[in-house]
Amino acid sequence: MEQSLALKTLKWVKPEDLNPNHSLFGGRLLQWIDEEAALYALTQLENKHIVTKYISEINFISAPKQGDIIEIAIIAINFGHTSLTMRCEVSNKLTQQMILTIDKLVFVNLNAQGIPTAHGKQMPTQ
Repeated sequence: MEQSLALKTLKWVKPEDLNPNHSLFGGRLLQWIDEEAALYALTQLENKHIVTKYISEINFISAPKQGDIIEIAIIAINFGHTSLTMRCEVSNKLTQQMILTIDKLVFVNLNAQGIPTAHGKQMPTQ
């Protein structure tokens, strides 16, 4: 897939990100994913008025620990009429161990009044 269709971000798991089991709190990871996906959608659709519409099944595979460096990869899979659909893969940057996958995150493009509106974008041809 073309590099322009993906966003990769690194996060460092710190003490304030941990749950009582001393691993990364799932809610914190989902917050990071939603924010990164929103930033990606905003830059792809060239509009700051976007919202999260749908997140499919979240598959937690392994639990990062304090000090781990994780990579969040957001990949565009479809440009709809008013939406952008992406997938997400999170892995340990140093060990490459998969941490989480999400098959679909859908963001919707809005006008200034908050109404879904066409964005005119499409997937680049390979």
